[in-house]
Order: sequence, then C-alpha cells, then structure tokens
Amino acid sequence: MNPIDFLLWVAFPYAAMAVFVVGHIFRYRHDQFGWTSRSSQTYENRLLRWGSPMFHYGILMVLGGHIVGLLVPKEWLEFFGVTEQIYHLGATWLGSVAAALTLAGLAILIYRRRLNSRVLLATTVMDKIMYLLLGAALLFGTTATVLFQVLGPGYDYRGTISPWVRGLLLAQPDPSLMSHVPFFFQLHVLSATLLFMLWPFTRLVHVFSAPLAYFVRPYIVYRSRDQHRGSGSRKPRRGWEKSELPGSTRDRQGTRR
Repeated sequence: MNPIDFLLWVAFPYAAMAVFVVGHIFRYRHDQFGWTSRSSQTYENRLLRWGSPMFHYGILMVLGGHIVGLLVPKEWLEFFGVTEQIYHLGATWLGSVAAALTLAGLAILIYRRRLNSRVLLATTVMDKIMYLLLGAALLFGTTATVLFQVLGPGYDYRGTISPWVRGLLLAQPDPSLMSHVPFFFQLHVLSATLLFMLWPFTRLVHVFSAPLAYFVRPYIVYRSRDQHRGSGSRKPRRGWEKSELPGSTRDRQGTRR
C-alpha cells in the first residue's frame, strides 16, 4: 500500500471523523452560548433574503444527492428501476442546478459580508476559513461534474468513491479505490473532508440545532394580574400603572373618574 494513499484516504478521513464527533461534544459541553449561527440580519437584510434561501435550499439538494450517490449502492437503485442512464441524467442535471443555486447563494452571502462594514466586523477568522473551504469544495465538485459528466464522457464514481466511503463507515477502508480517481474529484473529497474536520469550530454547528424539543415541551400558561379577572386568590404584585386613554384620570386608589 502506498503511504501517501494510506495517509490521504485512510488516516486523514478517520482523523476528520474523530475531530468531528469529539469536537461537537466538547463545544456543546463548554460553549453552548457560542452554539449559534450568529445571525447578522439586523445589520443587513436586502441581500440576505436572497442569498440565504438560495444557499440553504441549494445545499440541501446537494446533500440529498450525495447521500443517494455515496451511501446507496447502485444495485439497490437498479432493483427499483433506476438504471445507470436515468441516474446519470438526474445526478448530472439536477446536481448542476443545485450546485449553481448553492454557489450563487454563497457568492451573495460573501459579497454581503465584504460590502457591509458592520457585517464584516461580525465575521470571525473561523468564518472566513469556513467560507473558503466550503467554496473550494463546491467549486471542485462543480468543476469535476462539468468536465466529466456534462462535457466529458462521464465518470462512474459509484464504482470507486462510493464504495470507498461506505468502506470507511464500515471500518473496512480500501485506499486503492481512490488511487486513480480523477484529480478534481480527489480535490473535492479532500476539501470536503477538511471542512468536516473544522466543522465543530465554526458557525456550521447550528445545523444540529433543530428545535425538536418544541414538540414535547409543556404549554406556557399566561395568567392576568388584573384583580377583576381570573379566579385565583393570589393578590397581584405591584408593577407599572396601567395606561389609560387620553383625558381619563385615576385617583390614588386606582379608581377611574
């Protein structure tokens, strides 16, 4: 086994997995106040309302395509009638649309941060590194798709990259599968792996902050402090005086005159 292949396609991915898992646990335990996307909507909203939906919808489409292409064996898809030609057309053209939408949204978000000084001041060093790696992974993946799938004869990554990924997840790595993968596909995989390694230390942690507890939390009960409402015996506590219509007055006992 080539030492370089072992380093790139076995040691590096497993190191990224370990940092990804342990890093999220560590940050959640020690930095829950920083577990946020640090929204900058109050600083600028016009570009954000265009760039954010484009990026998020596009990246969800990209993620769905990668899950199917990398984790689902092609024999399973063929069993359900999805032939190689159908899969190739769908993955190529739908993937190209998703990549274009994601890149356009990301470009708008980066331009917004450079254009607005207040948004730029709220951008950390890790934010800049995250944007760089995310943009690189998207550009390398898009370039590989255009060169080989759109303009070229096509490349069946489900015979090399997909079984390599599944082998890693099953603790049966085979670096030889990645030895002869086209260069831009390799760059795409390596940049995405590095992005996953740095993920726990960036704002991307907010991906795992879906408010699922809202479905099981108890209702919030509101009770009035007005003495004339409700059946409780608790005396209302002293607070701000109730506002009245212009022209009306109250005596010291609170009776309108």
